[in-house]
Amino acid sequence: MSKHGRILVAMSGGIDSSLAAVLLHEEGYEVIGMTMKTWDYASSGGSKKETGCCSLDSINDARNIAVNLGFPHYILDIRAEFGDSVIDHFTGEYLEGRTPNPCVLCNTHIKWDALLRRADRLDCESIATGHYANIRQINDDSSANGRFVISRGIDTLKDQSYVLWGVSQDSLSRTKLPLGHLRKSEIYAMATERGFTELVTKSESYEICFVPDNDYRGFLKRRVPGLEQEVAGGNFILEDSSTGTRKVVGKHEGYPFYTIGQRKGLGIAFGYPVFVTDIRKDTNEVILGIDKDLYRDGMMVSRLNLQKYTSIEKPLETVTKVRYKDPGTPAVISQDGDKIKVLFEQGVSAIAPGQAAVFYEGDDVIGGGWIMKSFRQSDANQETAEVAFPLFT
Repeated sequence: MSKHGRILVAMSGGIDSSLAAVLLHEEGYEVIGMTMKTWDYASSGGSKKETGCCSLDSINDARNIAVNLGFPHYILDIRAEFGDSVIDHFTGEYLEGRTPNPCVLCNTHIKWDALLRRADRLDCESIATGHYANIRQINDDSSANGRFVISRGIDTLKDQSYVLWGVSQDSLSRTKLPLGHLRKSEIYAMATERGFTELVTKSESYEICFVPDNDYRGFLKRRVPGLEQEVAGGNFILEDSSTGTRKVVGKHEGYPFYTIGQRKGLGIAFGYPVFVTDIRKDTNEVILGIDKDLYRDGMMVSRLNLQKYTSIEKPLETVTKVRYKDPGTPAVISQDGDKIKVLFEQGVSAIAPGQAAVFYEGDDVIGGGWIMKSFRQSDANQETAEVAFPLFT
């Protein structure tokens, strides 16, 4: 009879998820390990990867930890739903001129749901992952009383709260994150002390798991035959945000192959730095500008998931992140139905539609959503966005 009950632990084969399983096992939980196979590297092209989260080596590494500690380990094949949802969405967003964040979709719409379904079949009360974040239940006299909320991990360099804004209340209530109060250096030390030296020396992957060599352009070309011919030949437009002047300065390879803020790989030189400041699918234009042209005063966010509050009843001061490594910017958010308007305290550079916006109050994640459009204070119709999201509505 276990001390704390049965728990299903997501194990990728890396040091973080492995140590999460080890620590819960030592704490007295009846641990069951689960490795999810989301993608087949053999079908992706590019160089062969042996250490990715779905590789045979990684599956074996996870299984070896389970065998050494004497708990069961299973493989869960979710390639079909991953392909239908995450990969199709990834491709579709680029074709719409947006920049997707597949890791957020995978965590909140695929992995958590798949883990909880399997946990129910295995009579597990809860699930766990190796994310560097914390979960707490609010216990006060505020309107948030009783709600579960993601909060930042103690290791600011490894904090992963940004990618977990979409996890639902029901899912959070059954989830444990044992690494949230630890630093990465402590994880390495714990693994070494327990003799798991192969985990310490194993390299970490920071690439999108299904994009070989981090070459998303090549991936799109293989995924959508004929794409190059269909979208090539549009205009590069040099546009001054102060005066509104526009000038055609060259031809680009196709709007899906560029992202907001991109400077390298444009194939065009001016003698001074220029960046992609906007992507306009309807006219097949890629807008260029200098650094100042990247800045926006606000943005509209849709497809919300609020964790700390059920709704934002009045303008709320937050720190808002527009990308994973963004330190965040003070901003006031206001909710109108299924959208949130964000006004930053100071301009924010390179806001990319399709990325996730995450709102913080202290260390707590208030919630998040998907960036529809950004705007300057001088723009008319700030809240109007001609954007359709056919997936995950």
